[in-house]
Amino acid sequence: MAPTVYSRTLLDAKNEQELLSGLKKEVEAGSLPPNVAAGMEELYNNYKNAVFQSGDPKANETVLSNMTVFLDLIFLDVTDPFVFQPHHKAKRKPFDYYMFGQNYIRPLVDYRNSYVGNMSLFIEIEEKLKKGHNIIFMSNHQTEADPAIISLLLEKQLPYIAENMMYVAGDRVVTDPVCKPFSIGRNLICVYSKKHMLDDPELIEMKRKANTQSLKEMAVLLRGGSQLIWIAPSGGRDRQDPHTGEWAPAPFDASSVDNMRRLVDHSGPPGHVYPLAISCHEIMPPPMKVEKEIGEKRLISFHGTGLSVAPEISFSETTAACESPEKQAKESYSKALYDSVNEQYNVLKSAIRGKKGLEASTPKVSLSQPWN
Repeated sequence: MAPTVYSRTLLDAKNEQELLSGLKKEVEAGSLPPNVAAGMEELYNNYKNAVFQSGDPKANETVLSNMTVFLDLIFLDVTDPFVFQPHHKAKRKPFDYYMFGQNYIRPLVDYRNSYVGNMSLFIEIEEKLKKGHNIIFMSNHQTEADPAIISLLLEKQLPYIAENMMYVAGDRVVTDPVCKPFSIGRNLICVYSKKHMLDDPELIEMKRKANTQSLKEMAVLLRGGSQLIWIAPSGGRDRQDPHTGEWAPAPFDASSVDNMRRLVDHSGPPGHVYPLAISCHEIMPPPMKVEKEIGEKRLISFHGTGLSVAPEISFSETTAACESPEKQAKESYSKALYDSVNEQYNVLKSAIRGKKGLEASTPKVSLSQPWN
């Protein structure tokens, strides 16, 4: 069902031809800009090709079902843009945006070649959450699909974590009409990314004030306990090395790590910071370079994915040997978290891209496929 009734041209399409001709009708009616319609058609074809790679005998039905809804949601946002609050709660009724995102990304995941590292730790984390503790995942960030991948890999055994995680989201995922339908289905703390803070000098002050408000909202939530918050302290997505073609987690920003740690430490309830690694860049690879403009080209493919968590890292224990300055302690703690993420990422990379599968496990990263 559509979230609202305004034009059912796309949603009522019975086949590919009707769907694509529906885009043309909306352009002719003046309700859809031609460049947006062209991007939507390209997105349809890219998604179709990716789902067909999976070999699913019902690929045709899956593509039509998911893309009629998705294109309809993009069209809805173009005609009536959704505005996010600093703290956005996942919209599940009357239309379930969370399940839409899960159902859209699921056919792109090659589960035979996907892995979760240290599932027993994820189970411990859920137990801590239910006791009122706060949990922070310091993670690398690969694609717009990261939240869906995390949920998909955990949903069978840990639906509570899958559905209740909160994401610190940059401005692009709450302003791009192609991202927004997925973002609406997630619990978010919305911030302006450091990488884009200075893009428009006239907006710098507004962005800083908005970020301050978002931090206040987060502090209130943490004081209540039982919060699970995901943050990418790099401030953006990992990028491919232009010379080697290899992917690696982008370096963490020590001040972002420290700000988050302080918020948790001063919130009241017990807090824990865990390093999290995610590997899924093939599903929706980002552009080679950071782009200022909204509306990047979307590439999509069917591929194996991975997720891993390592034991929590204590600030006091990590920085006990730092003789001095606060800056040194911040950087030492940030490096410890980053090094753990990098180590886990390399295990996932070996399992997925190196085709070693479960044999890629190490004493620190035990791989499994909890959906089997």
